[in-house]
Amino acid sequence: MLKGEEFGRLFETFERTAFRLETLPLYDVDDEREEFADFLAGKGLASESSDNPWVRSMTDLGKRVTRVHVLRSPLSDYLRYELASYPGNIAAGESIGIIDTARQVVVGLPDHDFWLFDDARVYRMHYTDAGQFVGAELLPDGRLNEYQRYREIALANAVPFGEYSAA
Repeated sequence: MLKGEEFGRLFETFERTAFRLETLPLYDVDDEREEFADFLAGKGLASESSDNPWVRSMTDLGKRVTRVHVLRSPLSDYLRYELASYPGNIAAGESIGIIDTARQVVVGLPDHDFWLFDDARVYRMHYTDAGQFVGAELLPDGRLNEYQRYREIALANAVPFGEYSAA
């Protein structure tokens, strides 16, 4: 299992594409706690008015970063917070789609998160029940086609974030 800096290096070393499928209703991220509390208190997010430097560090190099978030409305406070941060990611060049399972049924997706890098390596993400990151497991090459299909299903069914947020 990769975590910490070792996991972070994956985003420095991929060459062309990084795709993420998100499936959890809550992610407990240490670095987000203060901003999440500010969001709940009605304060604006810095990411609403500027682009995300982490995403920009990849897209400025010509790399493509794509995410599909599978969620269910009505949105929890955490999901409202996370979606409020997406405009900064989009401004930095990330493509984000939403699958809201309260609005559409999509068959054939896994019930867990993963990252697919350069169509060559897939990492299954592991979290505690409370949404704390445990680690990323490199899956065998024999599972690559399966996860490429998951990506294609997600992309084919996702609503662009701007369209979703306008509805």
